[in-house]
Amino acid sequence: MNKKAIIITAAVIAVAALAAGIRYYITYKKPNVKEENVLLIYRDSPYEAVLDTLEQSGAIRNIRSLHRAAEKRELDRHFEPGRYVLTPGMSNQYIIRMIANGWETPGKVTLRGYIKTLEGLASFFGKNFEADSSEFAAVLLDTELIDSLGFRPETFIGMFIPDTYEFYWTTSPEKVVRRFKKEYDRFWDGERDRLAAGIGMDRNEVTTLASIVIGETNNEQEMPLIAGVYMNRLKRGMRLQACPTVIYAHLKTEPGLRRLLNRHLEIDSPYNTYKVRGLPPGPIAVPTVTAIDAVLNYTKSNYLYFCAKPEFDGTHNFASTYREHKANSRAYNRAFEEREASRSASNAA
Repeated sequence: MNKKAIIITAAVIAVAALAAGIRYYITYKKPNVKEENVLLIYRDSPYEAVLDTLEQSGAIRNIRSLHRAAEKRELDRHFEPGRYVLTPGMSNQYIIRMIANGWETPGKVTLRGYIKTLEGLASFFGKNFEADSSEFAAVLLDTELIDSLGFRPETFIGMFIPDTYEFYWTTSPEKVVRRFKKEYDRFWDGERDRLAAGIGMDRNEVTTLASIVIGETNNEQEMPLIAGVYMNRLKRGMRLQACPTVIYAHLKTEPGLRRLLNRHLEIDSPYNTYKVRGLPPGPIAVPTVTAIDAVLNYTKSNYLYFCAKPEFDGTHNFASTYREHKANSRAYNRAFEEREASRSASNAA
């Protein structure tokens, strides 16, 4: 082979190698994510659905190169469900490894107060995890699990302390529940347990009263005062006569109930605190941390009653005597009826 042929052959090989290198770089190494996006891959998702999800995300610059890389790396033979965060600069190679190995990114789950039932809690979790609400309900209503965690079905909802938590999206329902038990014990251990003992209550009693307090008001400044009213009534052996507990007693038959009538007060239920003395069997909702701390640090006063103010500003008038309370109640009812009449007149017009 003469020198010219050698040079041409070497040049062809070099060009071919360069082309192969460029192709390899484009297929595997070149950054291919243009914007951040969250990719959710469910259990039993077909491979085609994974590719469709990647394409529809709008985050991939060159979807054909990603398809080619995925095919060569046999991603169709094995990939893991999970919540994956695509970030700018990621290459096809990294995306494929991430999905194949299950390198999930944990997400934040924020539980807020006043979810009223375990079924409602299951619905909340089903929207935040790969498992659906029915899978969570099966765990949350499992009496053996509830008992093993030291609760009863009536008290179990109080174990879930509102906060923002980090979880992997694929965390199983049982592991989610057990994590909340650890957070519950961490929340109470120490100062809060000491404060509860100081007011003569256990964790469940504090949580139960806190769930009533938040049912009465969203005004955090008033919560310790309202908690103090109920503490005074408990100490005197008076019925709590807490409207939120009666609304809870009617939850299954009248789920949208907001304003109580006299007939509602006749229901036979351990949650009807107009009939039953003491606290109900358990929390009527997930209480907020603010409400729990309001009970633990309740305001001492002589008040035994409270009624919403006629200004409808979300605050209350407090009273030490029934006579004062009736006057406050009449003022509120009069203002309420006038407001309703005005609304009816406006609608008629």
